[in-house]
Order: sequence, then C-alpha cells, then structure tokens
Amino acid sequence: MKQRLFSTLRSLQHENPLGLPRSGAPPTVPRMQRGLPQQRSIRDVRKVIAVSSAKGGVGKSTIAVNLALSFARSGHRTGILDTDIFGPSIPTLLNLSGEPRLSSNSQLIPLSNYGVKSMSMGYLIPEASPVAWRGLMVMKALQQLLHEVDWGGLDVLVMDLPPGTGDVQLTITQQVKLDGAIIISTPQDLALKDAIKGVALFNKVSVPLLGLVSNMSAFICPTCSTSHPIFGSPAHIAKMCEDQKLRLLGEIPLHPSICEDADRGKPTVVAEPDSLRAKAFENIAKTAGELVEL
Repeated sequence: MKQRLFSTLRSLQHENPLGLPRSGAPPTVPRMQRGLPQQRSIRDVRKVIAVSSAKGGVGKSTIAVNLALSFARSGHRTGILDTDIFGPSIPTLLNLSGEPRLSSNSQLIPLSNYGVKSMSMGYLIPEASPVAWRGLMVMKALQQLLHEVDWGGLDVLVMDLPPGTGDVQLTITQQVKLDGAIIISTPQDLALKDAIKGVALFNKVSVPLLGLVSNMSAFICPTCSTSHPIFGSPAHIAKMCEDQKLRLLGEIPLHPSICEDADRGKPTVVAEPDSLRAKAFENIAKTAGELVEL
C-alpha cells in the first residue's frame, strides 16, 4: 500500500476541514437531502466504547488511554480516538507527534505507540495553535475523524469524548454505533451533578451505560496507609450510582505517579504495570470488555 504524507497546508473548506483528498472518500450529501443522521459502524472496528465525563478536569483522558493500554495488554487489537477538537490530549499521553500519512484510498493512517493505534486532532495542527473554528467546521472535522481513518482492523476502539453534552457528543451518539459508554467522575458533588447529565444524555440516545469510574477516589498516605477522601466521601459516588442504576466499575486513587506518568507520555499501565494503580485500570477494562462481549 503506497502511503502519502498528510499535509495541513491543504486548503481548508467547510465540507473538508481536514483537507483530505476527496478521491475515494464518502460522497458529500447536499444539506437539504440529509434529514436525520444515520448511525453506522466504524469500518474494521468490532467494538466501540465511549469514555465521557460531561465535566472537564476529572481525569477522563488519562483513564481512557490507560483503559486502551489495558485492552492492548490483554491481547486485543486496540485503538483510541481523541474526539476533542479544541483540546486534544492523546498525543501528549501517548508521547506521539507528527502528521499522519495517507493510505492509498486517502484515509488517515493512525499513529501508534505502546501497541495502541491512535488518531487525534492534535496530530493535524501545531501543538500551540488554537482551533478557532465555528460549529460547521468542527462537525465536519469530527465526521472525518470518525469515518475517514484506516484503522486496519481493531477489536476495540476507545473513544475519548470531550467534556460536556453538546454538539460533539450528540453527533457521535447519532452517527456511530456505540457498544457502551463509561462515565468518569470524582466523588465531589460538583462533578457528580454534571456526571448525571452525561448519564441522562446516553440514556436519551439509547447508548448502553457500562458504568461509572470514580477517579481520585482517595489519597492513600504512603506513611501510615490511611485513606483520605480529598474530593468527598465515597458514599457520594455510591448514592449516585444507586440513584442512576449505574454499575461502579472501579475506583482510581489520587496518586502523584498517575499524573507524572501521563505528563511524560508513559501512562501508568505502561510505566508501572505491576502497581495497584495499573491493576485498577486493568480490572476496569476487563469488566468493560466482558460487558460488551469483547
């Protein structure tokens, strides 16, 4: 397969914001003929799991990439798609950079590290450049990321959703067949209020909810091994799960190594595979995989 270099120097258009060559790409349907979005599977991908938080700053992307790495360590062909157009995190988390190449049929070829394939807006623009686009450009770019990437055959694709319950989330749930969604939250009431909105969104669009992950659940003192719930009592999470009829998939402790590992582009599952923290990620991935019959 002859590979061609993707270039961000291509002229950008509203119907083609990523500047992909149009030969071999899905035909553009005039707006007046579109009607309601039609769900379809992502080509060559068996299972798709969305990871959502509805609120920023709760560690969603860090958890998403560690889950993807856990799937890969279990022997599954795994990819991760960063759908945050304005604030992509996956390039940093996987220590990847550079523009993706194009396949012979003008599809983006994912970048890989640690056995996981990945695609992100962060590969297509300079790191310090803002994406100053309005809604139409954002939605078209998202559609291209969803359906114009050559994954080359995956058992599971982890989809890292941006915070919120707006256009991007609706577009994904309406256009892609999701096998399940995972909600990420801290035990803080402020975060849980937004997590409930995320639960309501997935229920409204009939996407199966696999459960909730409690991130930064407690700080374990390295001296005395006492648990300190910095962001609120675990009882808050338990009550929320009970009220929303959600499964608690697992708890990730508040630990400086998780942040340090993420910032240096070597996530915990890779950097400290034998740690209790890595085991927590792997157990969550195992349960999620069983729920979607991976």
